[in-house]
Amino acid sequence: MDDTAGKAPWGGRFAGPLDEFVVEFGASLPVDQRMWDADIRGSVAHARMLSACGVISEPDAVAIVAGLSAIREEIEAGEFVFEAADEDIHMAIERALTLRIGEAGKRLHTARSRNDQVALDARMHAKEASLGLIGAVDALRATLLRLADDHLGVVMPGYTHLQKAQPILLSHHLLAYFWMLTRDVSRLRHAHEAADVMPLGSAALAGTTFPIDRQAVADELGFSLISANSLDAVSDRDFLLDLTYACTVAMVHLSRLCEELILWSTDEFGFVQMDDSYSTGSSIMPQKKNPDFAELTRGKTGRVIGDLTSLLVMLKGLPLAYNKDMQEDKEPAFDAIDTLSSCLRAVEGMLSTMTVNSDRMRAGARGGFMAATDLADHLAARGVPFREAHEVVGRLVLRCEHEGRTLQDLTLEELRSASPAFAADALEAVDIDRIVARRVSLGGTGHDAVRTQLVAAKTVLHQDAEWSIAAR
Repeated sequence: MDDTAGKAPWGGRFAGPLDEFVVEFGASLPVDQRMWDADIRGSVAHARMLSACGVISEPDAVAIVAGLSAIREEIEAGEFVFEAADEDIHMAIERALTLRIGEAGKRLHTARSRNDQVALDARMHAKEASLGLIGAVDALRATLLRLADDHLGVVMPGYTHLQKAQPILLSHHLLAYFWMLTRDVSRLRHAHEAADVMPLGSAALAGTTFPIDRQAVADELGFSLISANSLDAVSDRDFLLDLTYACTVAMVHLSRLCEELILWSTDEFGFVQMDDSYSTGSSIMPQKKNPDFAELTRGKTGRVIGDLTSLLVMLKGLPLAYNKDMQEDKEPAFDAIDTLSSCLRAVEGMLSTMTVNSDRMRAGARGGFMAATDLADHLAARGVPFREAHEVVGRLVLRCEHEGRTLQDLTLEELRSASPAFAADALEAVDIDRIVARRVSLGGTGHDAVRTQLVAAKTVLHQDAEWSIAAR
């Protein structure tokens, strides 16, 4: 057995061992273990480059690559043994490699530091994670489009201040979330591009004296750019901030959607019914059917906001270059990635299995005097100043409230008693379907406008899917 096995990579400088507690306190393996694939791929590319540049021998490079391949197989099979002395994923793999191939394993770390190595691993992991999240967002967007297609024509009340405002199409409402999520895809794509910079070769902070070929490593690992400054390369975590921010905004969007699902599934609204597979019951009340997973998604949004805050605060006071504080970068970023991923899956499942109560939505669209704006527009189109029209209709609403009636209950004579400007077709102004259909402006809730919007949304989803394929 190699006599350096289990020793810290910097142990030569120290006369005594670390305290057992601080060994555990300083270890990051439980968190960064998930980067094993990136670490092995990065090390393979590094070893091949070192050999091509004449820094290490070809036999050593061949042995290193073979050893790393064997370690990969062990990890994939669940047979690799992580030891208590393994400080992080980098040292765990290097330890196992040296035990397996001997002296050649010790040469792998030539011309690199754990500082640029961890930056490389984190960037590779962030690139893959962002693509995975984009795929999950795309699945949710596709479900929203299917629901919008399937329920085109279903009228529901639109709200401002959670008060009924104007009737809209359910499809229009669902598409609003499609466009929110489309912006989330843009942020995730930016995060992917921010991570697409190869830092290896920066070494600890100042670069290396060895004649290395950084472009060869970048090409093998699929990076578009090489970091321009070694100090910045090892201390930059902006790409994790970008990714965590993208996750945070996406979670806020999911939380807003889930809040509506929670409201819509109440008996007071009754707009949707959640499927049994995405609901829970009560331990004491037999009748309960709770939208727990929508509530959980809403609740988990807070932790992802906390992840972003944690990263920002950790970085805000760090001098150049690497500091041990930066070991705390991965846990919040990974938590944000994992939380968003699971919530996207949960929300997509809830939407794809829920039942839409279109009759209840239509009934809701008749209440709340939501034809008031159209009545005012009717008067304005006939020369009545809009502010005066607004006042006339406001008095009609007040009258209906006192009499327990709706605007649809008023006769033409009653309308004309409020203003002689009401024309013979004034009653059409309060017809719910006509109100919706008249919203013909681009991006509006009219049937034709929504169909146009659906076509545009499907085109965007297709284009985004093509980008993802090209980026892999």
